[in-house]
Amino acid sequence: MQVELLDCTPDPEELVCRAARGDYSSDWVGSDVPFAEVMEPVEGDTIDEKKQTLMDHLMRSGHWGPFEHPSATFAVRGVSRSCMAQITRHRHASFDVMSLRYVELSGEEPLEERFTYPETFESDEVVSREGVEEIELSAEERGELADEVYQKCIDAYTDLVEAGVPKEDARMLLPIGTKVNMTFSMNARALMHLLNMRMKGDAQWEVRHLSERVLEEAKEWMPYTFERYEEKHPQPLSP
Repeated sequence: MQVELLDCTPDPEELVCRAARGDYSSDWVGSDVPFAEVMEPVEGDTIDEKKQTLMDHLMRSGHWGPFEHPSATFAVRGVSRSCMAQITRHRHASFDVMSLRYVELSGEEPLEERFTYPETFESDEVVSREGVEEIELSAEERGELADEVYQKCIDAYTDLVEAGVPKEDARMLLPIGTKVNMTFSMNARALMHLLNMRMKGDAQWEVRHLSERVLEEAKEWMPYTFERYEEKHPQPLSP
């Protein structure tokens, strides 16, 4: 799995602060007003301290509206369609997903690059939402079983496509573990909601790993916001 911050609102925390100052003041906060002037009434010796003071106030008071203005776009590579289905349930986001109607999968690629192998296929003991369980099949047997099923699926898919069956119909034989790529965009508040839901201990392992990588990218984009979010996670996002 790979996650990359593809594009984003520049100076996102300044944007949050300008929007918030517009809530608390009758003064114009447009771009023709220097940011230092917009922030002049806020406590702090430096502009960074003033930004932190204001954003801390917003988070403590549950005033999340200003965080809906900055948005970011993430590129994701190699997640299962199971993980994709969970992420796309977040409605305050825009998604583009690799379409198996148009993309023809190759049977030449190694199975590990085309399909997802959960860690439970190798672990002797697993912890899931059902509790702690021991797995009776050996790791070797589980791996062989997964390889066999995945290979049969990609072989059957390839045979149908080569026989002239449309890709959009042949894909019905592909398992939910088939890897896809996707791109999604969210505002900062919606992103925190996603992380609240998908970084929980009982979240499915793959979507949890995806969320952890997204958080690392988000901290590069909005350092103070998401570092403080991480300290307080899960963060209540409504009053």
